[in-house]
Amino acid sequence: MTDGPLFHRNRDRHPKPLMPDYKTSVLRSPQRALLSMNTTLSEETGPVFGHDILGPLDNDLIQNFAKPGEMAIGQRIIVHGRVLDENGRGVPGALLEFWQANAGGRYRHAKEGYLAALDPNFGGCGRTITDDQGGYALRTVKPGAYPWPNGVNDWRPAHIHFSVFGPSFGQRLITQMYFEGDPMIPLCPIVRTITDPEAVAQLIAPLDMNNTVPMDARAYKFDIVLRGRRSTPFENRMEGN
Repeated sequence: MTDGPLFHRNRDRHPKPLMPDYKTSVLRSPQRALLSMNTTLSEETGPVFGHDILGPLDNDLIQNFAKPGEMAIGQRIIVHGRVLDENGRGVPGALLEFWQANAGGRYRHAKEGYLAALDPNFGGCGRTITDDQGGYALRTVKPGAYPWPNGVNDWRPAHIHFSVFGPSFGQRLITQMYFEGDPMIPLCPIVRTITDPEAVAQLIAPLDMNNTVPMDARAYKFDIVLRGRRSTPFENRMEGN
């Protein structure tokens, strides 16, 4: 993503593989010493992403699953920001995928166990590619909180999942964005896997009134830093990103 030497990562900013309070991490965490394996040529060179693979509504979750003339239900928001390297430079051409629950906190998933209503006009997923300055934007509805069977009464705060791809699928990174002012953030067992308060704050998007659309949508700003000591906490790259 950049030339020259890389800053060392601060591993304390990122979740540890095993956190017993987050129950599924017990099964997901490595049971043996990690091995370092070289990537293959196909992993390093493909696939190549381009703007021609995107549809006109791919980054508009309010409309991209809706019937003609209808829209998703919920508080309309814009999420925007930049994908940056460790020097603060924008990373162009990165593919972002995003997915989320609907305004009632329910995913469109065959095994969803939460009984909140489905929105027939909301699919809950989209994608975009960063511009020449690393910028991106998506339009959606603010997701709802939802219960999950981790503990007796555990709830996930409102959040949006982000997947970041470099030139190949082997470079995929996954993180989550939360919303400023949500009192459920410090109660979430997944959030508590991150022990550095500054790293948690980096996952919380502040309200951005300067980029709201009057009489339409509020805005939140969320930057993603790929590498270095202040990189965004990622779920799948303890070994380096």
